[in-house]
Amino acid sequence: MPNVTVLDHPLLRHKLTLLRDKHTTTAQFRQVAREVSLLIAYEVTRDLPLEPIEIDTPLERMQTEHLAGKKLCIVSILRAGNGILDGMLDLVPSARVGHIGLYRDPATLQPVEYYLKLPTDVADRLVILVDPMLATGHSAAAAASRLKQSGVTAMKFVCLLAAPEGVASFTQAHPNVPVFTAAIDRELDSHGYIRPGLGDAGDRFYGTR
Repeated sequence: MPNVTVLDHPLLRHKLTLLRDKHTTTAQFRQVAREVSLLIAYEVTRDLPLEPIEIDTPLERMQTEHLAGKKLCIVSILRAGNGILDGMLDLVPSARVGHIGLYRDPATLQPVEYYLKLPTDVADRLVILVDPMLATGHSAAAAASRLKQSGVTAMKFVCLLAAPEGVASFTQAHPNVPVFTAAIDRELDSHGYIRPGLGDAGDRFYGTR
């Protein structure tokens, strides 16, 4: 799968273990997920374009670089996507933010949209679509389709964990959208949960069931 990047770093592996552990508290889960998100964001933004700029240091004038053109828009798939949004904003605080509200119908496992709020200039920005879990892939694919309908042409998808089924489903629906994840797990179970996984990401972020 050439369009899928599994980020391999000792810190990511260590922190992902903490996220998987059922004994990790809600507060710890939030903090570690934020740290993982920042590490992933560092890799996802590696190819951002730069342009020259002239500035004054305390000692002299110099030629250097800064990000070119309009910057990023990070779009969170509610509700769990907000759990990794903050870590990304730690790295790129100037990014605009959008939200797509989707929930998974428990009977069909298909996504149902209930909310959409995007920056007016989202079509002019590189969009990083975030959701902690790429399980069936249906919600992520629906969100990516919605963004394309809004004029987005440059997009990346980021998750903490993915299942092979979700990766296959998403990349088939959106072969031009790169996927970045910290790990691809073994499989989905009959309820659509990633195995071995880390449980329901939303519940673990917010202490709900």
